[in-house]
Amino acid sequence: MARSDQIYVMRPLAGVQGVYQHHGIDYGDGTVIHYRKMGENAQVERTSLETFSWGNPVRRVQYGVADPEEMVIARAESRLGERQYDLFFNNCEHFATWCKTGRHESAQLASFGLNQDQVDSSLFRRWVESTSQRQTPEQALILFHRAMGDIAAAYQSALTHQQTAQQEADTWRKVAEQALAQGREDLARAALHRKVAAQRQVETLTQQLHDLVGVELSLQRERERAERQGLSPNP
Repeated sequence: MARSDQIYVMRPLAGVQGVYQHHGIDYGDGTVIHYRKMGENAQVERTSLETFSWGNPVRRVQYGVADPEEMVIARAESRLGERQYDLFFNNCEHFATWCKTGRHESAQLASFGLNQDQVDSSLFRRWVESTSQRQTPEQALILFHRAMGDIAAAYQSALTHQQTAQQEADTWRKVAEQALAQGREDLARAALHRKVAAQRQVETLTQQLHDLVGVELSLQRERERAERQGLSPNP
């Protein structure tokens, strides 16, 4: 492993060992920049490798092509102190992958089925089943409504960012057209590069909005299932 590598360790979820990958960026001096969770809160911090790994083996994410070392480190440093963690839309892998490649992606969520219309993966079922048994129906209902409120807030935030990115894409398209009309192909190429980057962000955010609707529907289904069984799910 080397400075600017994207690294990860396996972590437990809902008492199930080795369920998900916790990602970070290797700073190259025995420290890691990552989304560190502390109870219900999470913040991007630079910590020791030991704090990051929890004593588990550390692995490196392999990329055929990735951005330059200093760009990766600069991206990671720019988000130190951030407290906008979201399991589905801004988790540790989203953060580390963005630092490494500029793409806001989480491969493991896709592998869990969370980019599909039906968000009903085995991980999600285990999560609901293991946590629901530790909550009273009253507590679970409170948590359910809190989760639904968080989903609504996340949807509105993603929608706002999507609209902003679309406006940016449209603006750069117009700039490119004007530059071509003036015979400035160099400026047109630069503007089109910005336009493509903004459009990719639009597509990513559009997919996030789609996924978020799926998560909400899945939570509703789990709640209905649990009520039929005399339980109430803990989202």
